[in-house]
Amino acid sequence: MIVLGIESSCDETAVSLVNDNKEILSNIVSSQIKHKQYGGVVPEVAARAHLSALPFILKEALDEAKVTLKDISSIAATIGPGLYGSLLIGSTAGKALAFALNKPFIGVNHLEAHILTPRLLHNISFPYLALLISGGHSQFIAVKGINNYKILGTTLDDALGEAFDKTARLLGFAYPGGKHLEELAKSGVLNKFTFKPPLLFSKSCNFSFSGLKTAVSQKIAELEQSNNLTEENKANIAKAFEVAILASLKAKTTIAVQQFKAENGSFKHFVVSGGVAANNSIRNMLQELVNKHGGNFYAPPLALCGDNAAMVAWAGIEKLKLGKTSALNAKVKPNLNLEEII
Repeated sequence: MIVLGIESSCDETAVSLVNDNKEILSNIVSSQIKHKQYGGVVPEVAARAHLSALPFILKEALDEAKVTLKDISSIAATIGPGLYGSLLIGSTAGKALAFALNKPFIGVNHLEAHILTPRLLHNISFPYLALLISGGHSQFIAVKGINNYKILGTTLDDALGEAFDKTARLLGFAYPGGKHLEELAKSGVLNKFTFKPPLLFSKSCNFSFSGLKTAVSQKIAELEQSNNLTEENKANIAKAFEVAILASLKAKTTIAVQQFKAENGSFKHFVVSGGVAANNSIRNMLQELVNKHGGNFYAPPLALCGDNAAMVAWAGIEKLKLGKTSALNAKVKPNLNLEEII
């Protein structure tokens, strides 16, 4: 079984071919650099870029996998959540291929694809606890099976990836700036500045990052006013920001693990996924915490943390094995919820 996956929910155009032996035959991602000058993704620009890039990315993926369209068992494409125009380009291409080839079409929830990715790489049984941290989402999810998810906690305002990118932009880095912020924090001095970890003493496993982002912005403005926003102090701010984030994640993950145990009777597997899962400080902290609670920790390799089509193709395989396919008139859903069955 070979499934072709198409991902176009935001600003990455991606095509991948994956088989049911858990082999990634190809995984091509084309990132759009046009948005850097705007400090964020412009929906109309993103949609037009997908339209231009997709035919070339498709050919490259097929050539690398050494297969033809006739070898494909099914086509899976992201139908939500994401930017409407971007979703429309990728899903329409997927439906057109499915119609032309007379193959099943599978609409995939982008968030579902992220949290199922570790099952492509490891033998992880249901149920397991997942932490999805990306530019648009920050959620704890009890993954009970395919199309069977329960959100245990989510962000009340900004997503973690958004907080990283906006803080990085305040410090002078172009979008996306999360990886630059992580690198900058390595040279920062601990406790030179401090920021209060958000919702640290709340008993829920919900997140909030808006207040932290505001506190960082105020500190930067204060240093600018006093002509003291040196490269050294930029690194110290990055360090303080990272410390606050780690403290918040540690507290909320502890609560989520306890809640998962209470509801499922045991805790065996913990998965972190999404673009921010590429942050090594976060991965190391979570692995230590999960191991302390007796669980097994899983994180995708860096290439599969961000948006990619291998995760979409694998989600398609998971669904196809259960006979779950989509109609060719399935609509894209920019605000698709993870608990919503499609």
